[in-house]
Amino acid sequence: MRVAITGSSGLIGTAVRSKLEADGHEVVPVVRGAPDKPESVWEPGSGWIRPGAFDGVGAVVHLAGESIGEGRWSAARRKVLLDSRVGPTRLLVSHLAALPDPPALICASAVGYYGNRGDGILDEQSAPGSGFLADITAAWEEAANAGRAAGLRTSILRFGVVLSRKGGALPRMLLPFRLGVGGTLGRGRQWMSWVTLEDAVRAICHVLNGNLDGTFNVTAPQPVTNGEFTRALARALHRPALFPVPPFALRLLLGGSADELLLASQRVTPSRLAEGGFQFQHGEISSGIVAALKGGS
Repeated sequence: MRVAITGSSGLIGTAVRSKLEADGHEVVPVVRGAPDKPESVWEPGSGWIRPGAFDGVGAVVHLAGESIGEGRWSAARRKVLLDSRVGPTRLLVSHLAALPDPPALICASAVGYYGNRGDGILDEQSAPGSGFLADITAAWEEAANAGRAAGLRTSILRFGVVLSRKGGALPRMLLPFRLGVGGTLGRGRQWMSWVTLEDAVRAICHVLNGNLDGTFNVTAPQPVTNGEFTRALARALHRPALFPVPPFALRLLLGGSADELLLASQRVTPSRLAEGGFQFQHGEISSGIVAALKGGS
């Protein structure tokens, strides 16, 4: 199959591209840039997509979007985060739906959709939460779901924290632990829904190859509290975890984003992937961290 990927140079996109090519698929990186550059496929800011760019494409894996974890959430930054998701998705859906033989759309989302939900167990049928992350992911999903109304087979993947030594949250955690000053974030009771990069890539391929549609939580079947995650990481690094970081320090460092990125509790289960027969390689946090530190995908 010919598969197009937006965000193909990111952490997940790079790994998905390698996996798909290894499995014999032809991958088309959807490169962003000005129309006068031959390698450019689209420029969402101006509403441009190169004519014929998606000819013969059977599926589009849409992963593009500015990193939520970079920088403080000023009003300007919030607008960038929203605009980098909703506008490009609307443009992509509109273009794909107008094709004579439209491809399937697999669109990224995140468990931030659920907001801060305490100890409650959340599956794909759970209602959206409140807060900026919940609002931005709901808007992102609404833009993608317009494709279903237009006749596209549409799948939405709500990713948990993706564990990989190559990028994302894990490399930022390693230095304090290696220095022996790692610890829980706040009281450590908040639930953390996670997945290894390897399993995230396998889940995308499972949805793609199985012609599945709808919404899927891409999270390991055993979410953990931040305290449990901290202890597992400390064991894997053979370091102590003695220095909890109080919430006020996190807020001083990150501003309001600390409450949603680091202190919010989301106990998410991958019910629909399980129903579809998907088997996680790393369902338990200790083995997941070890696999992520070794490299994985």
